[in-house]
Amino acid sequence: MNGCGRRRQPFVWGIDYAGVNCFFIDDISERGDVLWSVRGNGNAGDAMPSAVPSLTVTGALSREEYSRMFAAVREGLMRGDSFLANLTVATGVECTATLRDVFLHSQAPYRLLIGNDFVCFSPEPFVRIDGRKISTFPMKGTADASVAGAERRLLDDVKETCEHFTIVDLMRNDLGSVAEGVKVERFRYVERIATAKGDILQTSSEICGTIPAGRELDFGDLLLPLLPAGSITGAPKPATVSLIQRAEKVARGWYTGVFGYFDGRVMDTAVMIRCLQRGADGRLYFHSGGGITAKSVCCDEYEEMLAKVYLTK
Repeated sequence: MNGCGRRRQPFVWGIDYAGVNCFFIDDISERGDVLWSVRGNGNAGDAMPSAVPSLTVTGALSREEYSRMFAAVREGLMRGDSFLANLTVATGVECTATLRDVFLHSQAPYRLLIGNDFVCFSPEPFVRIDGRKISTFPMKGTADASVAGAERRLLDDVKETCEHFTIVDLMRNDLGSVAEGVKVERFRYVERIATAKGDILQTSSEICGTIPAGRELDFGDLLLPLLPAGSITGAPKPATVSLIQRAEKVARGWYTGVFGYFDGRVMDTAVMIRCLQRGADGRLYFHSGGGITAKSVCCDEYEEMLAKVYLTK
């Protein structure tokens, strides 16, 4: 990454949540088994889906199983290991189309397809590097846009606000490890996202800093120390990652990893949320989750996790 960056050679890269599996493509016209699109730039051309995809849940985690995971996280929270942990679950689904069709049908700003095993249609940017400016955009807080007064309810929600403050503080500290003059440019702005179930509202913030002169193209040195992304782990990050590992029953795989595209000038990366992934049993799973705090209610978090099982338009 450093070498291609310094040569200003475009490339695409990705790494899974655990930092075990990765890919690096320095010939961005190459098709192979990886299709990608970053804000309209990609290698799929004008290909169209052969079918319109839809999902059916076939293997949702039971409330009892989820409550055991929730209890493990809450125990860690009460012990002081963490004060915000992102708990995720894999829900078994069937899809009416191929993963390639899902990729081609989606209009999400960040899309990735890896063979017949994984597809991502993510709305969440991670880090953007443009010259010496580095920015991150943590996304935390969701609401159904069809509910009356949804935006005001979301902005006034105490739990969502606390989660957002925590993640912004975490990402500000993370960015400070590679940049100078880090500050929050925009706090809790609302974005509307179209899904197959209807529009949702999500709150994001923008945090920016300045990369030391001469280091702005050393992407490996700048990005890899920031992983895994704070918005899908929690705070403090090391202890929370350990807590998540003990509580979650299924490995995340590519889900909540990061991928990005360098066009020769700007590095644009995304957190891989909103994903379909093939498990070791050959079945498809939709991974979803949410932030857990000491004030979280188990049944509410369970319903939120299931509500996030959807395809974006």
